[in-house]
Amino acid sequence: MDNVKKLKELTEKLGGIRGRHTELVTVYVSAGFSLSKIVDQVRQEQSTAQNIKSKAVRKNVMAALERILQHLKLYKATPPNGLALFCGNVSEKEGAADIVIWAVEPPEPIRTKLYWCGQDFILDPLKEMFREREVYGLVVLDKSEADIGMLYGKKVQSLKHMDSIVPGKTKKGGWSQARYARVREGLLNDFLKKVGEIASKQFKGMAEIKGVIVGGPGPIKEDFYNGDFLAYDVKKIVLGVVDTSYGGGPGLQELVDRSEDLLKEASVMHEKKILDRFFGEFAKDSGIAVYGLHEVMEAARAGNMEMLLISDGFDWVKASFECPKCGFRKEETMRREDASGQKCGQCGSSLKLVGENDLSEDVIKMAEATGAVIEHISIDTPKGEQLKELGGIAGILRYRKE
Repeated sequence: MDNVKKLKELTEKLGGIRGRHTELVTVYVSAGFSLSKIVDQVRQEQSTAQNIKSKAVRKNVMAALERILQHLKLYKATPPNGLALFCGNVSEKEGAADIVIWAVEPPEPIRTKLYWCGQDFILDPLKEMFREREVYGLVVLDKSEADIGMLYGKKVQSLKHMDSIVPGKTKKGGWSQARYARVREGLLNDFLKKVGEIASKQFKGMAEIKGVIVGGPGPIKEDFYNGDFLAYDVKKIVLGVVDTSYGGGPGLQELVDRSEDLLKEASVMHEKKILDRFFGEFAKDSGIAVYGLHEVMEAARAGNMEMLLISDGFDWVKASFECPKCGFRKEETMRREDASGQKCGQCGSSLKLVGENDLSEDVIKMAEATGAVIEHISIDTPKGEQLKELGGIAGILRYRKE
């Protein structure tokens, strides 16, 4: 399981926790910010917490802040992408204390610096990192300049800016109109060819790219798309041509803003195409479609996986249990929802869950090692829900298993 999925699961877990009082502490340390300054701030909050009127709340807040201070001692400096800490009393019993801390080094830089004490943890800065993980190529151009960029989720990244030497349509003194038009047309063609070459080089062969969008403030964008400037395998994934008011860097962001419906439709259609193919093979009983954890892992080990489909609802784990009464231990692969209520095989007591390892990470690594395409499937569609009911994991094989 990749870092983004782990982050999503943790935020869902933290989002389900609600304090009995305002005693859940959230601390965000932004990327590059001094860790010592955060330590000083937490100590100041300790002093302020002394004034909390409720003895129980004061005790729990002080304990949470002390736990945070002790945890911060484990770091010599702020991690590269910053740090998020969540700590507080999570006991479900009134008057009882169970101070737990979660520390997150996120996959993307944290831009927020925050201290908060309340009944809920503040999770929005983390949720923003996994709202959408799809990748799209962007090209914005007119006769004077062009920008090539990428859309990673909701983040726009500029890759290349190019200025052209194409003159305006105004005729220069001493030039015949026909000659001037030919020169201008030649320079424009060379510029579009250069843009196409660089864009094709950037986007070609990117397995994760879902599509390309072309835009610009004038008619040049249509000339660019309709001409032979983009490589064939890049041009065939162009989702559309969009009008923008601006070129340059601001034009990339405007292109995304004006392509919301296009992007949404592309995402849904991409997933539909994958699921239609899988369930089509499944219905034909062709031997190409497999589902279930053990069958998929077997195919991945054999290097026979062309495409791995893993549902957002995948919840298989390797769970470790211990009997608090007789010390019996066992490890078992199961759905996460089945990990509760396990009984000891020796004395019949309830087993305590002491650890769990999500198995999707193991499967993804095996599949990636043999060049398989990894597709994360939502549970927001009927077929996506159907995949979840099949165990949340499936695959399309390179060849039929004998």
